[in-house]
Amino acid sequence: MRFSWALAAALTLGACAATAPEPVVLGPSYRDPNALIGVTSRYDDAKFAGVWYVRAGFDPAMGRTGFNLLDGPKGRVMRLGVFVCESEGVCGDYSEDLPVSPFGNGQFRVTLPDGTPRDFWVLWVDEGFRTAVLGNKTGEFGWIIDRSTKGGADRIKAAREILDFNGYDVSKLRVIK
Repeated sequence: MRFSWALAAALTLGACAATAPEPVVLGPSYRDPNALIGVTSRYDDAKFAGVWYVRAGFDPAMGRTGFNLLDGPKGRVMRLGVFVCESEGVCGDYSEDLPVSPFGNGQFRVTLPDGTPRDFWVLWVDEGFRTAVLGNKTGEFGWIIDRSTKGGADRIKAAREILDFNGYDVSKLRVIK
């Protein structure tokens, strides 16, 4: 009896693992691949909804960025907004709806404008759902996000510690002004 229960549990877990997509590496990794990494158990779709601003990340070219996860007519999307300045000095806000597929609680795959998939996991979120950390297993992506573009220094510090705990090289973390 115990053996059949254990076998059923193992098969169920195996089936869940089979549904997770293979990670796609898009650039250099900023984390130790041998470090453990995991999604927060605190994740809640309803509480995570709304606008988030990127306060820090690993992309050296990243500027002011924000996003919102929305359920649209074609399914879930990440409305990604960025502030862009062209070489001619013309600046403005730009946004695009990128298709998103959840593949676990707090785990998503977004399709970038060029069609490339990028995984993001919610590694941590504070109790009030004001500050969170996004990353992924391959480590080429990591963001500290917040509901505001300023303030919350204690939460931002905690988020930085979460990235460090998950194996990220926080010395390469770039704060967005």
